[in-house]
Amino acid sequence: MISTLKKILFHQDGQGHLRTPQDETAEFLLRYRNLDVGHLSLRGGKWHFEYTDTFRKKKDAYPIINFPHLDKHYESDVLWPFFVIRIPGLGQPAVQRVIREENIDPSNEAQLLKRFGKTTIANPFTLIPKDALAEPEG
Repeated sequence: MISTLKKILFHQDGQGHLRTPQDETAEFLLRYRNLDVGHLSLRGGKWHFEYTDTFRKKKDAYPIINFPHLDKHYESDVLWPFFVIRIPGLGQPAVQRVIREENIDPSNEAQLLKRFGKTTIANPFTLIPKDALAEPEG
C-alpha cells in the first residue's frame, strides 16, 4: 500500500524512480530542537525506525502520526512518506547540479536522504546522518 501510494505521489516530482538500496547501510538521528526523537536506519534493503529511550521516557512525548506506538520497532521495504518528503524534486536544476557535482545516484533514497534530508518545510524535525554527528562543526 505504501509502495503504491509513494509511486503515485512522487512520480509527478521526478521521484518515481527512487529505490531502496539493497546493498548498503545508513543511519540517521531524528531530532526535535535538542531532543533525540528516533533512529532511522537502512540494513539489508529494509528501513527501520524506532524512538529513542530518552523520547519514550518523556511524560509529554507525543508520537509522530506515522509511528503511533512509542515502543514499537517499525520495519518496511520502502521508505515511509514522512521521510521521502525530505527528498526534493529531482527535476530542479539546482538539485540536478548537486547530484552531478557530488556524484550521487539519483535513484538511491539513502544517498539522497543523506544529502538533502536534514530539514523540510513539512515538519519541524531535523534528520541527521549518523556519520555527520561524528564530524566536528566548523
